[in-house]
Amino acid sequence: MITFQELQEGVYDPNIFKAIFLAGGPGSGKSYVVRRTTGGLGMKIVNSDDIYEKMLKDAGMTTTPEDIYTPKGQEIRGQAKAVTGRMRGNFLEGRLGIIIDGTGKDYDKIAKQVGGLKNLGYETYMVFVNTSLDTAQERNLKRDRTLAADEVTRMWNAVQQNIGKFQRLFGGKNFIVVDNNDAGEDIFEKVWKRCMVLVRRKVNNPIAKAWIAGELKKKEQGVNTSPRGTGRGGGQRQRLDPKKSRELRQKSGFVSFIKRTRG
Repeated sequence: MITFQELQEGVYDPNIFKAIFLAGGPGSGKSYVVRRTTGGLGMKIVNSDDIYEKMLKDAGMTTTPEDIYTPKGQEIRGQAKAVTGRMRGNFLEGRLGIIIDGTGKDYDKIAKQVGGLKNLGYETYMVFVNTSLDTAQERNLKRDRTLAADEVTRMWNAVQQNIGKFQRLFGGKNFIVVDNNDAGEDIFEKVWKRCMVLVRRKVNNPIAKAWIAGELKKKEQGVNTSPRGTGRGGGQRQRLDPKKSRELRQKSGFVSFIKRTRG
């Protein structure tokens, strides 16, 4: 008998072979937007900033520029990125649905990641959180990890220059822009529903279908296929909101997905 936990992990992950990239500069409100627009989907979140901030605090350091840009602060940043890389590898091993949280200032890096994911059989999407420079500067001053004003301007400009590139990379239907200057609940609800439709699409990629078939065959043979990549090894998974969880089960084809993958 398949347990509820197993229905959300590994080959039974309802978001299997789906990856959402989150982009937006400092002060764009990405953290809030990701909770409002993808919360309840149960996807794994890959975010080196969260790990970095925790490691800084564990080292007795603050998230201010005075500590971040010291040799020790930059050493810890490298360590945080290494930890994040290992977590991402574990998630991808199980082909779990993931959210990759970043700024979007490095187009080439994201394009390379997209290519790697597609080679594994993933479908990729992007939620781009946009604000004016004035709004970004104002919100930056209210953050725990405040950046210098000229750094915010530099990053904001870099991200803005990549909007068109990202739209071409992901395609219009898989690229969602959220104007977060003064977005209300109606906007967030529309984006959430759109994200839900995207990640609950039936798996049609031949590479992905072959992998799923292989994993199910191993399970039939009694082979343990979930030592690392099923999400049990740590990391942050979004909590399922009860109301949205019911809606997902009713509207997203979750039950039919399980029937399809069980063969």
